[in-house]
Amino acid sequence: MKTVLFDLDGTLLPMDQEVFTRAYFKALAAKLIPHGYEQDALVRGIWAGTAKMVGNDGQKTNEAVFWDAFAAIFGEKALKDKAVFDAFYAGEFDGARAVCGFAPQARDAVRTLRTAGIQVVLASNPIFPMTAQKKRMEWAGLDVSDFDYITSYENSHYCKPNPDYYREVLSVIGRPAEDCLMVGNDASEDMAAADAGLRTFLLTDCLINSKGRDISRYPRGSFDQLMTYIGTLMP
Repeated sequence: MKTVLFDLDGTLLPMDQEVFTRAYFKALAAKLIPHGYEQDALVRGIWAGTAKMVGNDGQKTNEAVFWDAFAAIFGEKALKDKAVFDAFYAGEFDGARAVCGFAPQARDAVRTLRTAGIQVVLASNPIFPMTAQKKRMEWAGLDVSDFDYITSYENSHYCKPNPDYYREVLSVIGRPAEDCLMVGNDASEDMAAADAGLRTFLLTDCLINSKGRDISRYPRGSFDQLMTYIGTLMP
C-alpha cells in the first residue's frame, strides 16, 4: 500500500451530517438574502446544483455543472453572484465549525502516514470549492501541506458514489488501484471505491449507512483499528 485516501466530513472531521447541513445553509442564506435570494428557493437551488454534480458524466468540471444548473434556476445574475459565494466560503462559512467535532487521532493518523512516506489524498466529495475544502481540513487540525492531492469541484468531473470519481483521482496521482486504500464513514459513497478496485476501510465513529448496506464485508472500526489495519498492508 502506497497511498491512503481520506474522506473529510464524518471521517477526518467528526460531525452529524444533518446538523452540519442545517448550519451551513443557515449561514449561506444569511449571506445571500441581501443579494435578492429567498431562503427556501436558495436551498432548493443548491440541492439542484448538487444533484447535477452527483450525476456529472465527466464532460465538464463539477464547478461548471453546478453553475450551469444554478443559473438555469436564477438566471445569468447568479453567475455574477459567484463572487459572493466565494466570499462566503472564505469568511462566514467558518461559523459552521461550531457544529463540528475534533478528533486529534484523525490528524495524527494523517501525519503518521506522511512521516512513513505514504502518499495521502483528501478525497472529500467534490461538491464544494477548494476554499471550503481547505476550511474544513483546518477545522480538523490539518492544512494543505498534509496532503499530496485534494479533490474539489474545480478539479473534479465526477462525484461519489460514482466509481469514476476514484478512477479520476488514481489517474491524477498516478497510482494503480491495488496500491491504494480509501478510508471513509459512508457505506455507500466511500465504499464505492471498492468498485474501482481500491481497498477500503469503513470508519464507524460517524457511520452513515442510509441504504442499510451489509457492512460486514468491509474492514471497519475506529482510527486505532484503522492504523492497525494499515500496518498489515505495509511491507
